[in-house]
Amino acid sequence: MDLSRHAHRKDEHLSLAEKFYTPATTSQFDQLRFVHQSLPEMSVADVDLHSHLGPLALPVPLLIEAMTGGSPRTGKVNAALGRIAAATGMPVATGSQSIALQDDDAIATFTPLRENNPDGIVFANMGAGHTVAQAQRVIDMLAADAIEIHVNVAQELVMPEGDREFHWLDSIGEVVAGVNVPVIVKEVGFGMARETLQQLAKIGVQYVDLSGRGGTNFVQIENFRRSEKELSYLDGWGQSTVESLLEARAVPQLQVVATGGIRQPLDAAKALALGANLVGSAGQILHSLIKTNEETTTTMLLEWQSGLRRIMTLLGCYNLATLKQQRLLLFPELEGYCRQRHLTY
Repeated sequence: MDLSRHAHRKDEHLSLAEKFYTPATTSQFDQLRFVHQSLPEMSVADVDLHSHLGPLALPVPLLIEAMTGGSPRTGKVNAALGRIAAATGMPVATGSQSIALQDDDAIATFTPLRENNPDGIVFANMGAGHTVAQAQRVIDMLAADAIEIHVNVAQELVMPEGDREFHWLDSIGEVVAGVNVPVIVKEVGFGMARETLQQLAKIGVQYVDLSGRGGTNFVQIENFRRSEKELSYLDGWGQSTVESLLEARAVPQLQVVATGGIRQPLDAAKALALGANLVGSAGQILHSLIKTNEETTTTMLLEWQSGLRRIMTLLGCYNLATLKQQRLLLFPELEGYCRQRHLTY
């Protein structure tokens, strides 16, 4: 393995994620509507934002999603994210630690996430196809409370040096059975279909990160790295986060993390109402951190929490359980999706 090239790729991903970042003015979340309640009979102070993901008690249902690590530059980003997580009380996930399994020097680019957030909830991260022993190593590296295993076929196929063979179910099942923290199987921006979710449930997976289309686009990023840049026709591949949430309702035994294109608290509230236990963002947070500073980014995320409380008050929802009882109105496009996919909503 060419470790210096791998570290360079991590820096490329960081730069290209910012290069292609554009604030989304429209989203499929706009095709969902809450029904306003004029008499909520409660105060904002009554709102309880606590959530759970399996055994993990979450102070807020908002996640600083996996971004980076593996190079000195990305290590500084992880250090900042650790401090932001500690200041906001939000759980935080690291980017893929696979490079740190090959190069001990890379470990120091991930550990600041925990060092700067000693009492917070931290998710480790590695690619599918690794062993139980490797999973335990990346968990121990961060004293992690859970581990994300990312599945990224679309990204790998467009990545010039990416994998071309994908036999992952057995190893995922072994990791689920072999470690003592929650294992979250995570897409990387292409969403999950009911069939995928059923496959995962059959091997014992209890937690998924749907990571739908709408946020950071790794097809676009990897295609830019290709000399001919010839695979742009795959830019729109995958299910959106909203579509993936609707798919996940057909597999209710799974607990869901919703990421991909979350722009503001209203999107987060809609994702929670559709069944998510936790809602995450990466691109919005990274952009704020790069273009402003830690203080401004921390303020933004605290405002997201305040915004979520406001929305729940507008709906008369004291907690997330009551928010999940809200029935959203679906626009015709989403109704058509549900009909064609035989999804009940």
